[in-house]
Amino acid sequence: MTRIENNASPASNGSPSPVTDEQAMAHVRALLQYIGEDPDREGLAKTPKRVIGAMRDHFCGYEEDPAVYLERTFSEVEGYNELVLISDIELHSHCEHHMVPFVGKAHVAYIPDGKVVGLSKIARVIDAYAKRLQVQEKLTAQIADAIWEHLQPQGVAVILQCQHFCMCYRGVKKPGSWTTTSKLHGVFLKDAASRMELFTLLGNKREVG
Repeated sequence: MTRIENNASPASNGSPSPVTDEQAMAHVRALLQYIGEDPDREGLAKTPKRVIGAMRDHFCGYEEDPAVYLERTFSEVEGYNELVLISDIELHSHCEHHMVPFVGKAHVAYIPDGKVVGLSKIARVIDAYAKRLQVQEKLTAQIADAIWEHLQPQGVAVILQCQHFCMCYRGVKKPGSWTTTSKLHGVFLKDAASRMELFTLLGNKREVG
C-alpha cells in the first residue's frame, strides 16, 4: 500500500507518522462535506483520490535532498571565475499559512571558485525546496544557503519574484501584486561592484526580453 508521509523532509529529526491513502482520502471527503458539498456525487466521487495524487506532486520536495543535485561539479572550465546567472526559472510553491499556491520566477547567480555545476541542477535545487509548504523568505534563503554550502563559490545571489494567491484571491484581494526577496552570500554581499554587475545583467536581460 502506498503511503504519504504527513510531516517533514528526509533531513528532519524524528519519525513522521505514516498516513495511508485511505486515511488521507477520508480527510478530503470530510473537507468537501465541511464546505457544504456531497462527496458522493458524480463529479466529486474521485476527487479525494485525485487530491492526494496532486499533493504527492505538489509536495514531492519532502522526499528529495537538494544537496544531491550539487554533488557533481566540473572543474575543467578553463579557470572561469566570473558571474554565472540563470534567470527566469519558473517557480511553483505553496504557502504554509493557507496551503494555496504562490508562483513566479527565480534568478540565481554565483561566482565559481574552481568548480561549476550543471545548469539544470540549479533548477532542481529550486524545485526540491519549492515543492514543500513554504514562505517565500525561507525558500529564498534555503536555495542560497544550499548553493553556498555545497559549491563553496566566491558569491551567491538568489532573487525570487512571486505572486501569492493568498494575497491575490483572498484576504485583501490584490491581484497583480508581486513580492521580491533576495539572499546574498560572499562577494555579492560584500562587494558593491559585484552586486552592480548582477543587477545590470538582470536589467539588461529585461530590456532584451
